[in-house]
Amino acid sequence: MAARNKARKRAFQILFEADQRGASVQTVLADWVRHARSDDRQPPVAEYTMDLVEGYAEHADRIDELIATYAVGWTLDRMPVVDRNILRLGAFELVWMDETPDAVVIDEAVQLAKEFSTDESPSFVNGLLGRFKDLKPSLRRD
Repeated sequence: MAARNKARKRAFQILFEADQRGASVQTVLADWVRHARSDDRQPPVAEYTMDLVEGYAEHADRIDELIATYAVGWTLDRMPVVDRNILRLGAFELVWMDETPDAVVIDEAVQLAKEFSTDESPSFVNGLLGRFKDLKPSLRRD
């Protein structure tokens, strides 16, 4: 399971970097893959990382719509960049990938928030992804 944890963390870092650079997640993912191939000090980008990033990209508009709709009191623009991207990744994995148990997806997102964001972020991430879990059957429309 440690491999999936690392893959999620790298996917989050790619989403975060894309957001900061104003670039597409596919462009940043390609940069990471190219860099890993040209520099043997960089670990290869795991297949699961690619699945998460590419899956998010496929559903990005719907995911942002869901976050904007259910994040009471927060617009996407006002939300901390770290939280926004943890939520994007968690929402994709929770709603569109059925292979990982919902509780694991939420816990992993909360752990990312604990590691990379503010003291309030873990409960915010937990609450919003918990809401998505409860509404999951109705959220998949694209």
